[in-house]
Amino acid sequence: MTMGWHTVMEFTPSLIGCVIASGNHSFELVRRSRECVINIPTTVLTDKVVGIGNISGAVVDKFEKFDLTSAPAQHMKAPLIADCFANLECKLADGRLIDKYDFFVFEVVKAHVARRPKYPETLHYTGDGVFMVSGKIISRRAQFKPEML
Repeated sequence: MTMGWHTVMEFTPSLIGCVIASGNHSFELVRRSRECVINIPTTVLTDKVVGIGNISGAVVDKFEKFDLTSAPAQHMKAPLIADCFANLECKLADGRLIDKYDFFVFEVVKAHVARRPKYPETLHYTGDGVFMVSGKIISRRAQFKPEML
């Protein structure tokens, strides 16, 4: 599925919160399996991302229809999308908000990230059929002092 909303919730352990609408085919699949792979595409996949978001996996095999390359995950049954810049293997960490808000809290148990490009143009959905692309990189590493945390 194409995910419309997610957020980083914690760094250690790595937690991601996301909404999967209960009407989506993926909702019950993820709810029952208690796992998923979050794939992060680049702008090269924009048209495929839109297509994937506009058709149900109950109707069609999206890997076949959109010519996606699957790769085995190390910890999950769900496959990675090898065409994506990054893949996050996730297990359900907290399901208490699923019934009320369709909100899943996942722990990332394995991250796969392509080595190149160093700063990819990743695609981010903002709603209403509009996407934004990751922007200008601003570094403050020289000023960052982890001991102050």
